[in-house]
Amino acid sequence: MSPASPRPPFCCGTRRTKDGPPEAGRSNPYQADLLRDGVRRYLQLPAEQTVLILHAKVAQKSYGNEKRFFCPPPCVYLGGPGWKLKQEQLTARDMGEAGLRVWGYMGLDTMGSSLMETQKLSFEEQPDAKGFGCAKALYISDADKRKHFRLVLKLFFSNGQEIGTFHSKLIKVISKPSQKKQSLKNTDLCISSGSKVSLFNRLRSQTVSTRYLSVEGGAFIASARQWAAFTLHLADERCTRSEFPLREGYIRYGSVVQLICTATGITLPPLIIRKVSKQYAMLDVDEPISQLHKCAFQFQGSDRMYLCLSTEKVIQFQASPCPKEANRELLNDGSCWTIIGTETVEYSFSESLACAREPVSPVPLITALQLSGGGDVAMLELQGEHFHAHLKVWFGDVEAETMYRSPKSLMCVVPDVSAFGSDWRWLRYPITVPLLLVRDDGLIYSSSFTFTYTPEQSFLPGQQLPADVPQDSDTLLNSIHQEFTRTNFHLFMQS
Repeated sequence: MSPASPRPPFCCGTRRTKDGPPEAGRSNPYQADLLRDGVRRYLQLPAEQTVLILHAKVAQKSYGNEKRFFCPPPCVYLGGPGWKLKQEQLTARDMGEAGLRVWGYMGLDTMGSSLMETQKLSFEEQPDAKGFGCAKALYISDADKRKHFRLVLKLFFSNGQEIGTFHSKLIKVISKPSQKKQSLKNTDLCISSGSKVSLFNRLRSQTVSTRYLSVEGGAFIASARQWAAFTLHLADERCTRSEFPLREGYIRYGSVVQLICTATGITLPPLIIRKVSKQYAMLDVDEPISQLHKCAFQFQGSDRMYLCLSTEKVIQFQASPCPKEANRELLNDGSCWTIIGTETVEYSFSESLACAREPVSPVPLITALQLSGGGDVAMLELQGEHFHAHLKVWFGDVEAETMYRSPKSLMCVVPDVSAFGSDWRWLRYPITVPLLLVRDDGLIYSSSFTFTYTPEQSFLPGQQLPADVPQDSDTLLNSIHQEFTRTNFHLFMQS
């Protein structure tokens, strides 16, 4: 069956009742076999659906009748082959017209359920097949007294079926960019090495002329439509560009930094970040950089060459020296950038096996793992957000006995290694399996975590067994089984 062909929905699991959630444990054997076959198909050909929300870490408050739209505007990307598959399933089920689309509504988290207070998003397909939507007209008024808020995204298919509700990370509200010399005591507004930032340029302070540093077709561009998140790293000034070791700490003006696009990995040459004051680059300022500060980026080792935009192109501009003030260099408008920290949150799920019409939310997010016990019984705690009693933990295609503790904690029994195949007795190398969460209606939530079974003793292929132990004896099988039940377990997160 080709990846694009619709697959009949997979139905299994415990039906929810008014009496409460199902008891902790495993699905019944018949349901478990059906679901395991479905999970195996998913692992062979993942029909993933991802919702990626990009937004700024801070938002400037609007006063009176003004509307300070969030800059950069919150963006949503829909990725994965599962979106097309789900649309085909809905079209076939409802005998509807082809071309079923996804719509969204984005607003602040206390606006209630009224869609009138939110901005409608339509998603356009990009060259990489991802859907892209942008909320350009969101703002927070002075009537809202909160210091932090979240964005809420509601997604629907064009036939009216709700997909789910997704939240951004916390956004800090500020009145205006701080003009005072920053102190590292106020770390909320400082920018640290390794954090993600966005850069934008606004000619003559006009909103319509705002352009964002972005990457397209392998090249840096100044886009009026889309912005990119860049990882901002401190560099060791004593090393060459090819070495480029990264350093920790908060970034100060005068530091050598490197900008790396988070989506493509494309990077700019090492740059010296300078404070901008009245269109002058200040060469002697070394204070910490703050959110929404004006700054300039001088190419390291160059003769006053700065990162600059010219319409949609990114070029180098040579600043003019100031004869009366050696610590200043005169820039043009295109060389003055505003810097702001950004956040990213990604939700991943697959509806290809599910038969329920319920929303996919809340989408659980795993943030950490904690192993306890060992030997015959090992327990694994999953820490994160949005857990509930209708979730089961899966190690690859093996369901684990799962206990719900709280919205931030799930416990499960680590399956014995023998559950992964009849050849487990002869394996002498680690076995790594992905960790999944599966809802009781067949909805699959993937994660970036894996679990690795590592034998205590490793034998080289072809190594002879002890001569005093017959190869067909129960003693041999028991000794191998004991070796695996004394397994050392290793956990790691994939990058």
